[in-house]
Amino acid sequence: MTDRRTSIGNTRNPETHAAILDAAHELLAEHGYAGVSMEAVARRAGAGKPTLYRWWPSKTALLIELYEREKTRALAEIPDLGSAQKELVALIKGVHRFWRKTPAGQAFRSIIAEAQADDAALRSLRDEFLPRGRATATVILDRAQARGEIAPDADRELLLDVLFGFSWYRLLTHRLRDDTGAVERLVAALLAAAKARGSLAGD
Repeated sequence: MTDRRTSIGNTRNPETHAAILDAAHELLAEHGYAGVSMEAVARRAGAGKPTLYRWWPSKTALLIELYEREKTRALAEIPDLGSAQKELVALIKGVHRFWRKTPAGQAFRSIIAEAQADDAALRSLRDEFLPRGRATATVILDRAQARGEIAPDADRELLLDVLFGFSWYRLLTHRLRDDTGAVERLVAALLAAAKARGSLAGD
């Protein structure tokens, strides 16, 4: 019988936590999103199924955390390139590449879809995951404002909504490879609007 890893109440044992995420990643790579279940992850990780459900209320919640871990590992911070145009293009293209080439990235469409029927996962996606996902872009916009590339009162939240909305649209319609020049043009248009007193600047 496989030795069970220990857990301490609702406190996540780091070894068990990592083993569960590793198991989910392996199953995702081998079988795709549909081939991952809480039962299969528990068996692969040598953990008890109650432990998984204590830490993650659903498969979707587990895979949201896995997605974040893998994205953090795959995407380096965008350094100061002297230009918000260069930095935002590098960020968006890196995210698109992650979605195309990694098991977790390829599963993201399904994670979004499943979250529509899972209120807890949707709240996690909207209220926790998305704000963390904007952190790198926010640093880029901080630098852009310091350089005078966008107006001090630019509506940064709207700018990010448009920028990431473009990417999610491409993701959900399977058009990630159809982005030659499109990312550059979009970023240039957004930055121009955010520098002027236009739709992306405050009243």
